[in-house]
Amino acid sequence: MKQRTHLLLSIASIVLLVAIIWWADGNLNAYYTRIANTAAIYIVAAVSYNLINGTVGALSLGPNGFMALGGYTIALLMLPVMQKQMVFFLEPLIWPFSEFSLPPSLYLVGLIISGIVAAIGAFLIGWPCLRLKGDYLAIATFGFGEIIFVLANNMLFLTNGALGIKGLPELTNLWWSWGMAAATIFLIKNIVNSSYGRAMRAVRDNEVAAEAMGINVTRIKMLAFVTSGFFGGISGALMVMLISTISPTLFMFTMTFNLLIIVVLGGLGSITGAAVTAVLFSVLQEVLRTVESPLNLGFIQWPGIPGMRMVVFSILLILMMLFYRRGLFGSWEFSWEWLLSKLRRKEVPQCQQQTNK
Repeated sequence: MKQRTHLLLSIASIVLLVAIIWWADGNLNAYYTRIANTAAIYIVAAVSYNLINGTVGALSLGPNGFMALGGYTIALLMLPVMQKQMVFFLEPLIWPFSEFSLPPSLYLVGLIISGIVAAIGAFLIGWPCLRLKGDYLAIATFGFGEIIFVLANNMLFLTNGALGIKGLPELTNLWWSWGMAAATIFLIKNIVNSSYGRAMRAVRDNEVAAEAMGINVTRIKMLAFVTSGFFGGISGALMVMLISTISPTLFMFTMTFNLLIIVVLGGLGSITGAAVTAVLFSVLQEVLRTVESPLNLGFIQWPGIPGMRMVVFSILLILMMLFYRRGLFGSWEFSWEWLLSKLRRKEVPQCQQQTNK
């Protein structure tokens, strides 16, 4: 009975999400649609990043590298052949990318290939680096992100260097971004709740004890790292096909810093926290733009200071971390059981009041 109730609630939530996307797709203007798309892309990136940083407890500083791999892959796959000849005028694009491109109808195939390329990159960097711990792992993965940045600037025959790749078809919309966000949450949640997820948490709590219990620590870390890289590549591909351009500066270390803020502020290991905080982060980044604009209320005049948005944002981050040291959600996860228990608690006092009458 309980499983049936949970299934019905899950179906109802999917229907509700589809209805909201359908309404938003037809009623929101371009500005709010861009914010909604960005929020969904951050959900994909943050939830997958949380798998390695929160669930496994291994500090990785290289998600910007995975996003860049996915972004450049989708750009090379989806840019029309005629457009490639115009974009790569400094140095011709190498074969086979110069000879073919995927049609928009195969966008999903392009996203999956982008994720696979990023996952391969995660495997190659994870194989030597995941034997490291703590700060050493963080420095190694940070170096990976910087390597990708340098290669993107200098491999003109593949990335067009600092000029980047422009004129991409804008294929990412609310259906794609939020569909991928929902799929990412579903898949990551199933991994976390599986035996592999329990092994990941065991590694996070005590590596020595986990290894003594027969858990292959390096293998578990590799699984989380490759999975995180796969979805990180997809998030990078979604972002590139949203803004229809890519350059090396798009996925600098600032992107990793943003994701780290989302994961830590939401609560390490909490999928719910990562998803909700990703939305709050995207909205707050836009709302705070108003503090950079001149404001005249008669008795109060604000001249508008460029860069003030980041000052206010940083102050808010400091306050949040002072009052919510384990993040906004801690290790808490949303579940239908939690929601139903809350509803039952509300029903009990009402029944008692009717009985007293």
